Amino acid sequence: MVGAEVVIGAIIFLALIFDFLNGFHDAANAIATVVATRVLTPLQAVGLAATFNLLGPLVFTTAVAKTVGRGIVVPDVITLSVLAATLIGAISWNLITWWFGLPISSSHSLIGGLIGAAVAANGWGVVYLPSTSLLASLLFYSLLAVAVCCVGWLTIHKVLHIDISNRTVLIGVLLGFAVGIPMITLTGRIPVGGISAVVLFMAVAPILGLCGGFFVASLVIRLFRRYTAETMNKYFRRLQLVSASFYSLTHGANDAQKTMGIITLLLFSQGMIPSFEVPVWVILSASGAMALGTFFGGWRIVATMAKRVTKLRPYQGFCAESTGGMVLALMAVFGIPVSTTQVISGSIMGVGMTKSLTSVRWGVARQIVGAWILTIPAAAVVGALAEFTISTLF
Repeated sequence: MVGAEVVIGAIIFLALIFDFLNGFHDAANAIATVVATRVLTPLQAVGLAATFNLLGPLVFTTAVAKTVGRGIVVPDVITLSVLAATLIGAISWNLITWWFGLPISSSHSLIGGLIGAAVAANGWGVVYLPSTSLLASLLFYSLLAVAVCCVGWLTIHKVLHIDISNRTVLIGVLLGFAVGIPMITLTGRIPVGGISAVVLFMAVAPILGLCGGFFVASLVIRLFRRYTAETMNKYFRRLQLVSASFYSLTHGANDAQKTMGIITLLLFSQGMIPSFEVPVWVILSASGAMALGTFFGGWRIVATMAKRVTKLRPYQGFCAESTGGMVLALMAVFGIPVSTTQVISGSIMGVGMTKSLTSVRWGVARQIVGAWILTIPAAAVVGALAEFTISTLF
């Protein structure tokens, strides 16, 4: 019995290490824009992000934790070795991508590690995979939403005698996908949950951030068109403190909950708690580990996010953070575990597109997207290898 308790304690410690690295790796999400616009120094920005990352999980519900803990794989088949392998896979992939400065999703690393370890131990039957009919329905409604939105968007431009450019068409297509799919799924027309929701919103969330960033920035530009650049900078330097705090709050609410889900899954699978409810000490320890990791920061990734994707002014940083925060808040309320990295990346690109398509450095954007796509499969492979190794040795 003592041996089992030691193993459980070690896995919880490993989970908190992952949360620390998550905060370390994803610190760039919350502070890149305020550092790039020189509103705060790196040390000040990291302190602000750490504080609000700590508060985030305490403000929002634990819906995301429940999705991760019982919506990806069948909880009944989870063993100590599977959970240990899950965390090893996620941590390994995080460290590899941190070394190369790639802003991938720590959340998807964790989910990939969980899928790989569970499949290695029990086969594909333990993963809540979507049915063929569900995939067909999603494809149909996606195309329908894109078509309807595109026609409406282009019609508005025609009626208002606004020139139609490649950027106009691109925004119409993305808007249809980013708005149509959430409306269909969140209203319950198509029952999407677990791994289906993770993969679906892996694409939807950054596009929603991109469209939101574009429209919010366009609105701000129109409202402040008579102001000088100096006056705008003065106002938005102050406002960006609010937007950065809000984004950090929602970042903590979404990201820290993934580790809460894993720890709660561990406790539930070992009969240490009667129902799948996240204990208060789990909330405090997970949010604290993430805040500590955020304080140490990930400066390699800050450089990529804030400077290489697009150059930002204070009003643009405000728009990107506000949009990203709103998307993450919505996802946290509905219990959808999305990538905070993807959301803020999309928001920054959307803000940059208000100038022109060429103002966004699409080469860097493609590199980031490639890392996103690779994350779940790569972490799954490492998680599976870790499960095979642990099972063989022990």
